Amino acid sequence: MGYYDDHMRSDKQKRSWLMPTIIGALLGAVLILLSLPILVQANLLPYELSEETQESTQSTPSGDGENKQINVELNSQITEVVENVSNTVVGVVNIKQQSIFGQSESQQGGVGSGVVYKQAGDSAYIVTNFHVIQGADSVEVVFSDEEQVEAEVIGGDVYTDLAVLKIDAQHIDQVIELGSSDNLKVGEPVLAIGNPLGLQFAGSVTQGIISGKDRLIPQDFNGDGNIDWQSEVIQTDAAINPGNSGGALVNMDGQLIGINSMKYASTELEGLGFAIPIDIARPLIEDLEEDGSVTRAYMGVEIFSLSDVPQYHWQNTLNLPNDVEHGVIVDGVERMSPADQAGLEQYDVIVKMGDTEIRNVLELRQYLFTEVGPGDEVTVSFYRDGELQETTITLVAQSN
Repeated sequence: MGYYDDHMRSDKQKRSWLMPTIIGALLGAVLILLSLPILVQANLLPYELSEETQESTQSTPSGDGENKQINVELNSQITEVVENVSNTVVGVVNIKQQSIFGQSESQQGGVGSGVVYKQAGDSAYIVTNFHVIQGADSVEVVFSDEEQVEAEVIGGDVYTDLAVLKIDAQHIDQVIELGSSDNLKVGEPVLAIGNPLGLQFAGSVTQGIISGKDRLIPQDFNGDGNIDWQSEVIQTDAAINPGNSGGALVNMDGQLIGINSMKYASTELEGLGFAIPIDIARPLIEDLEEDGSVTRAYMGVEIFSLSDVPQYHWQNTLNLPNDVEHGVIVDGVERMSPADQAGLEQYDVIVKMGDTEIRNVLELRQYLFTEVGPGDEVTVSFYRDGELQETTITLVAQSN
């Protein structure tokens, strides 16, 4: 009897939990089926979807009713830009003549890049970096089909690292469209096109973004340790290597927004490239094209910074007041120059040009090169024998 009672109790227990289990499983399955679309849309599933599911989620319409496939569209846009502008980027070869056993022989002095930016009549014009063609006895342009053409150097400018070349227009098929660098935004995608490491990698394309604007890079042209100039450049993380100098930095509309320059880079840095903004380059290119040089204001003085002189001479030689700590010393005045006609003399200490304080040679040079031009009249404030004086100087064009 005891065994029979135990068996009956066991059978009743099975029936008591079997039905709820079945009902719970059915309810769970229904809940999963109902919640699956929500989980898919929220991307909360711990596994990848099947091909059919992926296709359906990628084609989900946006609010404006258009299908958004950003990666595909961006890659397609890059490909289109490269196809449209790559032929406007050329190789630039610096040729030097060397004498070997009494005979002159041409040797390649270096390779950079250039951009065909203009065609006028029978001539086509190419912009490149000045340091690419500096010291060349002749310059050759190399096209994507490996055709080589000798180019005429119209002019160059060491301060902005720009140079303009001219070739016969019959060798070019298209010119690049000039854009604007003033309205660039940090994070905007860009492409760098050029010839890194030489012509064997001609037409190389790297992709990046605008990393920064209005960057100032100090330049020491004569190697004396003093800053001669500060170049305003665009910073990008698009790879720019030796040979890219003079190449194109373009936006996603295929417009030229900068001239790449390896001169401002360093082998110790990575992901840090620089380009000359096209809105700064444009008027300088026009000057080079028309005159062979950049027209800048000229005073006619030999100068050095007050900070380069031992402080002993500040009071004992120059008789400067104790509160004068910055300025530019006039070391020499060219006869019949604007400075000479304005009455400036040796050992005058210039502290102001117009309304701009002048603290050193760099600031005076940048004021003359960027703030004023030939023909402008400027009030010069200076100390002579301890007294603050003023004179008016009429600037002229710097002679070539």
